[in-house]
Amino acid sequence: MRASRTKNGLTVRAIAGSHVVMLGISMPREDCDGHMGFAIHRTDYAGEEAKWMRGLKTFEETDPGFVAGSTYSTREHPVQGFAWSDYSAKPGRRYKYRVLALKGTPRDLQPFREVEVRVSTESEEGGDNDVYFNRGAAASQEYARRFGNVRPDEGNPGDGRWAWLSRGAAEAIEDFIGLASGPEFGLRVAAYEFRLASMADALARARGRGADVQILYDANPNKPDAQGVVFPRDANRATAKAAGIESLCIERLTDPAVKYPPISHHKYIVLLQHGEPIAVLTGSTNFSLGGVYGQSNVVHVVEQPPVAAAYLRCWTLMAGQPAHDALRAALSASNAIPVAQPPKGIGSIFSPQQTLAALDWYADRAKSASDALFMTFAFGMGTRFRDAYRDGTAPLRYALLDKLLASGVPAAKRAAAEAEMLALRKQVENRFAVGNLLATNKFDRWVREALTGLNTHVRYIHTKIALIDPLGRDPVVISGSANFSEASTTGNDENMLVIRGNRRVADIYLGEYMRLWSHYAFREWAAAQGDPANTRFKFLDVSNTWWRSYFGNSARSRQRAYFSGVD
Repeated sequence: MRASRTKNGLTVRAIAGSHVVMLGISMPREDCDGHMGFAIHRTDYAGEEAKWMRGLKTFEETDPGFVAGSTYSTREHPVQGFAWSDYSAKPGRRYKYRVLALKGTPRDLQPFREVEVRVSTESEEGGDNDVYFNRGAAASQEYARRFGNVRPDEGNPGDGRWAWLSRGAAEAIEDFIGLASGPEFGLRVAAYEFRLASMADALARARGRGADVQILYDANPNKPDAQGVVFPRDANRATAKAAGIESLCIERLTDPAVKYPPISHHKYIVLLQHGEPIAVLTGSTNFSLGGVYGQSNVVHVVEQPPVAAAYLRCWTLMAGQPAHDALRAALSASNAIPVAQPPKGIGSIFSPQQTLAALDWYADRAKSASDALFMTFAFGMGTRFRDAYRDGTAPLRYALLDKLLASGVPAAKRAAAEAEMLALRKQVENRFAVGNLLATNKFDRWVREALTGLNTHVRYIHTKIALIDPLGRDPVVISGSANFSEASTTGNDENMLVIRGNRRVADIYLGEYMRLWSHYAFREWAAAQGDPANTRFKFLDVSNTWWRSYFGNSARSRQRAYFSGVD
């Protein structure tokens, strides 16, 4: 949901997803002289709570000197920025935000503009699309404050750390499986990683209720590790055996003719009733501890039989273990790659394909975005997308990467590749962030963060998302398992949802995207600072300069204009 209000030149636009409410703020430049920042007050009608929201930065003059990790009222230590997000919002609630623009001194802050905006957050379940993002930021100040950076106890499913990290993702998977409540239902699972014990047990229970359960998991003979273990095949087999469901499983071999075959990278479940597909659960979330509780991921449920039927056709094709070229031909024939804008509603695209037409189309959509582009890259940004960020038409283009460069870039080419990415980052239209954490206490206001250790290859950003003009009247959301790469288009088993015109879905995705982007942008900046002993905490500005970068031809000015809706 979106709501906007202007009073005395101060504009606040609220963009509410499910767990995130973003406030885009703007006011005329000529009114900003002496501006000390924004105080933000929230009323939660369902929770019967009204309070000033809190931040991490303070004025030096009035700094109370609290311990590391503390937060401070924005009425006394305001937000010095024209965008702010509430990450403590809850799904399906009504909120009122009161935003005060303040002038004066740190000891005497006085409002000179004020506006209120009311908004309702989206429920995770709604319409034909249910969307669940996990926390995706285990290395965070909040995790360190709550749990002291202690890894969740794998022997205790009731450990509260699991629920906090999942934030509904694990529950959504188990609830979806639970819909298969009797013999009239069926489940078809396609899994790259099938090593989430709770999911395997849920499937066993569904089979015990009489449901027709069939599981297809990656069993390719990939290169073994130092201990001789083949990933993910061996863990997949062990999970099925432990749950007593080996007889329900089919081992997927993508291309036995080659030494190291493409991967069967799907993460979806089709629900059938009386033999007919009625819904599908898909997204970027591997069925593993790291997928659900570690790196950033999304679980997306579509309750449209035609969409579920497309996923079932793909599953049935793979279950027959066709030759790789035959599968590519069959999926290429069934895919309807759009020429420009996709059709209204929900579509799907499956791999492997015979050509790179789908990848070219994704890149074309990115390049032709008119207002804004938001993409994630788990394994580096390919040539097509570097071109889109270099020459695209959108005045604001965000990128969120797990690593700046893909791990496969040869050492001899890394310097040139890094220089190219640096040049892209310097373009005023582009705003990049790369996964990182506060590994040392460089700032006495923040506590040290640590990863859970649940992920090895992709530690931070695992989603595969493209948001094309998400705040427009006709947004496009692309989300699924494919990594916007050539391998994911012509080699691997993959799937993508393409959703056009659904503003609710776009608002949920955009809020979660910006939550993660802001989280990692700060940590990347912090990691780039020098010797911790010489790094000084940056207090709130009292020199009347902080707001100036939000006007003119700057990235921050473009951000202010886009999120507030005011040029």
